[in-house]
Formats: sequence, structure tokens, C-alpha cells
Amino acid sequence: MTEVSFYHLTRSSLEQALPRLLEKILDAQKRAIVYGTTPQRMESLNTSLWTFGRGSFIPHGTEKEGNAEDQPVWLTTESENPNGATFLVMVENQKLPDLTPYERCLILFDGNNDTALKDARASWKDLKDKGLSITYWAQTTDGKWEKAA
Repeated sequence: MTEVSFYHLTRSSLEQALPRLLEKILDAQKRAIVYGTTPQRMESLNTSLWTFGRGSFIPHGTEKEGNAEDQPVWLTTESENPNGATFLVMVENQKLPDLTPYERCLILFDGNNDTALKDARASWKDLKDKGLSITYWAQTTDGKWEKAA
């Protein structure tokens, strides 16, 4: 059964937080799908994964570059898993795809956006009602993640 984790962004933007989470996934030698709804958002994330830190790079690709099967991180606006990922990272408030192929799903949401908060709460309730294992992670004042009750 897929474990679902909500990541409540309060101290950093998605473009700042996502690369750090992807680093942890890659350190565990796992593959990830980053799933969003708008091409503009995905292009912004694509850029941030190239430039987020001095000497840092998250190996990734998009449909534009192709060769999904060779990419440990795949950015997409489609409900697909062409790189055989076991982690799904949801970055916008879209409908969850089938979670069966994934061991873990991360739902990142902007805590400074009332609509994003409302949508995250609705997703939490829906997933809880389906009996999925759910955790909640909050950002600390220094931007790190802390598991909360």
C-alpha cells in the first residue's frame, strides 16, 4: 500500500524545496515522477533543478528531452510513469492518479495559499477515508522538515 506524505511549505517556495526532497529520493536509489498540471510550472521546476545550488544537479528529464526510461526523475503534466518510478511527487492541486505503482506519494502544497490549504485538507480526508497511511511534514524555522502528528 502506498504511503502518502503531505509537505506543508511555509518557509520556502516549491522551487527551493523540491530539489532537496528529490536529493533524498535519489540518495535512496529510487526514481521519481514529478507531476504537475501546467507546462509553465513544470518548466520552472525544470530550470530550478538545473540551477538550485552551486555545484548541484538533479538528473532529470521531460517529454521535450525524451528518453524517460533513462531518467531517474521525470517531470510531467500527464498521469504516467514512463521511467518506472516508485515515488510520485505531486506539486500542484490536481486529482491523484492511481497510486498502486508507487511505494510513496509526496504531496507538496503552499501553506501561504488558502486554496492550496483547502485542497490539501480535502485530499487528506479523501485519502484517510480510503484507509491509506498518511503522514504530515511541516517546515521548521530553518526550512527543514519535521514530522508532525
